[in-house]
Amino acid sequence: MSLQDQFGKDILLTGWGHSKFGKLTDETLESLIVQVAGEAISNSGLDPKDIDEIYLGQFNSGMQPLGFTSSLALQLSTELANVPATRTENACASGSAAFQQGVKAVLAGTARNVLVIGAEKMTDAGADVVGAALLGASYEMAGKASSTGFTGLFAEVAKHYEKRYGSSIARPGFEAGLGDVLGSIAAKNHRNGMDNPYAQMHRDFGDEFCRTISDKNPMVAEPLRRTDCSPVSDGAAAVVLSTQATGRATAPVRLAGFGHANDFFPAEKRDPTEFAATRASWERAFTMAGVGIDGLDFAEVHDCFTIAELIMYEAMGLTPRGEGSRAIQEGWVYKDGKLPINVSGGLKAKGHPVGATGVSQHVIAAMQLTGTAGDMQLPNARRGAVQNMGGVGIANYVSVLEAL
Repeated sequence: MSLQDQFGKDILLTGWGHSKFGKLTDETLESLIVQVAGEAISNSGLDPKDIDEIYLGQFNSGMQPLGFTSSLALQLSTELANVPATRTENACASGSAAFQQGVKAVLAGTARNVLVIGAEKMTDAGADVVGAALLGASYEMAGKASSTGFTGLFAEVAKHYEKRYGSSIARPGFEAGLGDVLGSIAAKNHRNGMDNPYAQMHRDFGDEFCRTISDKNPMVAEPLRRTDCSPVSDGAAAVVLSTQATGRATAPVRLAGFGHANDFFPAEKRDPTEFAATRASWERAFTMAGVGIDGLDFAEVHDCFTIAELIMYEAMGLTPRGEGSRAIQEGWVYKDGKLPINVSGGLKAKGHPVGATGVSQHVIAAMQLTGTAGDMQLPNARRGAVQNMGGVGIANYVSVLEAL
């Protein structure tokens, strides 16, 4: 069973665009959206007049004064006049929410070519504004003061994880247990980010630096250090979804399956280390695609904090619960491992402009599957997955993509 078998049509990623991520002082939200929209349409071999619908993923939550952004992509061309455009919001998964809405429009037959954009301009706002905006994605902390922000929420996840599974993590080379494992995840992703021209951070810090508390790597919310946290970013990415190949020089990429699951919002209704809805989104995507974890050649996952990537190894079925540390300790998730994870550098090094993240992950995956990923390129990448989530495992999206 595949998406094509289930719905009787293919969904193809036929073009894409991606901006640099980081503190982009010379760019506006509008300029970023127009840039990547133009790149994606041109890359697809289509013209703006061929776009039937637009979806824009953006969280915002007060980080930008403009709260009505759906029509900004129309600034690209007068040929986009009167094209339906909708902004989607699902916290840090806003980009993947836009992607799946675009998929459903194509599956419904109401559009043949859909432009999906993810964008965020975060660095214009002060740290207090950004922190409050992100806490708007927490049931318990929205509107409340916090010295640790969203980091504190994932720090609690890490504490629960260490209490439940910590005794089995320590081994030679990882004597500090969870702290060393998280530090090595951070170091891996910073090392990978060196090869990503779009990445915000281009520095190989190394395992020792990422594992050690120091003046340059302070504790933000115990046990999470600065290197365990993704940075505040600006950036945008876009893809064109089509029902058939559009004649571009590079082959398109097929969406083999997708999944979406939401969990209960109050923390008391969720197991803090289970990420049950995240697991459900993986299972739904795998079922639709007709593959399992062994059918993947790589994955881009949502490592807003290193503990999130560790738990993702378990949610996706790479390891049993409580054994995610094996994936980093035994080298499975490195570039030369059996399932490379976050070859782009992930949110950790690439950056995390919230609304852009999910679309960016799809763009990076499409580049891998078409052999156009440059220094990031993996050998023989034929099928990969993208996982994006909003909140502490609340809104969860997974896509399985494959080369044609």
